[in-house]
Amino acid sequence: MADTGRLERPRGIAARAGSWSARHRWAAVGGWVLLVILALAVGSMTGRVDVTDSEQVPGESGRVSKILDEAGIDDAAGETVLIQAKGGGLTANDPAFRKAVDAVMAGVRDTGQVTALRSPYETKTISADRRSALVQFEMRGEAEKAADHIQPVLDAVEKAQNGHQALRIEEFGDASGQKAFDDAFGDDFTQAEYSALPVALGILLIVFGALVAALLPVALAMTAFLATTGLVAVVSHWVHMSDTANSVMLLVGLAVGVDYCLFYLRREREERAAGRDAQTALRVAAATSGRAILVSGVTVIVAMAGMLFTGIAEFKAMGLATLMVVAVAMVGSVTVLPALLSLLGERVEKGRVPFLGRAKRRGGTESRIWRAVLRPVLRRPKLSLALAGGALIALAVPAVGMNTANLTMDQEFGDRLPVVNAYNHIDEAFPGGSDPARAVVKADDIDAAPVRDAIARFRTEAVVKGASKGPVEVTVHHKQNLAVVEVPLIGGSDEGKAEKSLEVLRNEVRPATLGAVDGVDAPIGGSTASSKDFNDKLGSAVTPVFAFVVVFAFLLMLMSFRSLTIAVTSIVLNLLSVGAAYGILTAVFQHGWGAGLVGAEGVGAIVSWLPLFLFVILFGLSMDYHVFVVSRIREAYLAGRTTKDAVVHGVVTTAGVVTSAAVIMVAVFSIFGTLSMQSMKQMGVGLAAAVLIDATVIRGVLLPAVMSLLGERNWYLPKWLGWLPDLAHDEPAPARRPSTLVGVSPRPEADERPRPARV
Repeated sequence: MADTGRLERPRGIAARAGSWSARHRWAAVGGWVLLVILALAVGSMTGRVDVTDSEQVPGESGRVSKILDEAGIDDAAGETVLIQAKGGGLTANDPAFRKAVDAVMAGVRDTGQVTALRSPYETKTISADRRSALVQFEMRGEAEKAADHIQPVLDAVEKAQNGHQALRIEEFGDASGQKAFDDAFGDDFTQAEYSALPVALGILLIVFGALVAALLPVALAMTAFLATTGLVAVVSHWVHMSDTANSVMLLVGLAVGVDYCLFYLRREREERAAGRDAQTALRVAAATSGRAILVSGVTVIVAMAGMLFTGIAEFKAMGLATLMVVAVAMVGSVTVLPALLSLLGERVEKGRVPFLGRAKRRGGTESRIWRAVLRPVLRRPKLSLALAGGALIALAVPAVGMNTANLTMDQEFGDRLPVVNAYNHIDEAFPGGSDPARAVVKADDIDAAPVRDAIARFRTEAVVKGASKGPVEVTVHHKQNLAVVEVPLIGGSDEGKAEKSLEVLRNEVRPATLGAVDGVDAPIGGSTASSKDFNDKLGSAVTPVFAFVVVFAFLLMLMSFRSLTIAVTSIVLNLLSVGAAYGILTAVFQHGWGAGLVGAEGVGAIVSWLPLFLFVILFGLSMDYHVFVVSRIREAYLAGRTTKDAVVHGVVTTAGVVTSAAVIMVAVFSIFGTLSMQSMKQMGVGLAAAVLIDATVIRGVLLPAVMSLLGERNWYLPKWLGWLPDLAHDEPAPARRPSTLVGVSPRPEADERPRPARV
């Protein structure tokens, strides 16, 4: 062939990497296996360092944890048992009520698992109507491990309840809450992660019709994830990690790893089906799909890097972990994958599924369904643009009134867990008592008279100013010159009211008392404070993160396609996709439209961290598809087709790959949409909806309609941008005879139409 000489001299990183790997097959495969083994070994030896409590939350709440950590004061896991009369019967003064309190205290003490056991008659934790009382204690040992040995205590409380049916006896606390969460959702979440693999494999088996071909993308994705797990452990000594980051890393790693392998493998098979020999097919795949993988990978990495600018430890961990797994998967796709394909040859078709495999071989490379969709889209591009764009804008409209919040236990878990009911009953009887604000007072001499007087006035003013109904408790750590003041906030589980009480405490009570003493530092933390500080920090990070991701993605598109038009339309289309996902989330989880279909009745809000998280993830994954489709369109244009015919060719030849990749991601994300935990459900529904919209409406209707209307203007690059680095196609595919479509008349000669604007 006339083009073979060019293919024998590949240029561009992807083409050169693929060519080298195909020639040095065993070296490439061995190097990849060695990388995975070494990364896991080094990671295992160094160990992973996780985000600490003081790093988890910014602002004053983080300072509270940091001061306590530096002082060596470990928070024990606190537990509370509510003894409450049912109806209008017993009060705390009745012998039967006292007997129940004694039974609870004796049973809990006999487990040997508790310390600092306190009677409500000593601590005065009896409600104003005398119908409710609290037995309080702490679990022995480390707070992080308390959930592992809380069961005997729960059994003792249950026994007391069985012996006193006239009273309600319930337990809530750090350890019991954590155990309930682990039991109800821990296994569920883990199962969802593990079920993602067989789901992806099953879909790939349908896509390729052969077991070996289906196993390749999953094997690449999982080895990339394993290698990154080891690398992340090393990096965690500088940027601390978390279990959440690990789970997100698995999801993103599986998504992009499978996508990249799918893009590469389908292109190689397409070239072979067109009559090319194995070596030439691999080189074409490396120069085209390989390059698209590099551009896509760098774009996804840039999007994930946006999370590093939030200043929130959990987001920084997720951002770093995900960009690392994308980088590893990208490198593996352009190195070890060509080597494996070269080694396997025709054996990649081994394990053919009866009937399905034969159908795949007969089916060709173009999608008849999408060809049928494109006919009306390209005949009436303005109408198609108006209808599809209008539909997405309509879907996005509910997002204008999006209400974000840190979900309460009721919103997150519903009333299915006993600890949720216990928490609500405690909060009703003792507002804020189950989750008080904590002021940590640090002074040069905690026993100095001015400091003691300031603490006393702080306790009094907290009640006088209406921030609390009391009791305000103080624990002094003389050796560390610290005092911890616990203030039950008025509002309790009502976040809005509790935050107003916190504001009074921080802005009125503290300045007039503790703030008036020189040398005293008194940050105020607690659950309500942590929630507010987190949301404040998150809110301040939204603009810079959005700007960073959009600007850098725009620049990458501009340099990769040498077209200002494509760069602008890429950003606009991706923002439409994200906006529609936001609107669907708001409609379902906030307004309750169709909430019963996903088990989300009565949530009424979107978890606060989700919009920013979804934006970063979706923007990266949307670019994944966009780069692949537009690369194929531009390739066809450079090979001699008109813009309209290039759009047809690009869409119909990539539709099968994009659809397959989207189905896998939608299926995997939908698994998380079935979980009981509302924040995970929202994440799963949001991701699945956005990917589905992106792969169908955006890539199948809006993109071809827009490019058809723009025509030659798609390739416009102003002269004043000629100085930009040229990352345009490294290795255009050889010209082939253009395909035809009803209503589209491609020009027969490549040199009859202008080349893309280049400077």
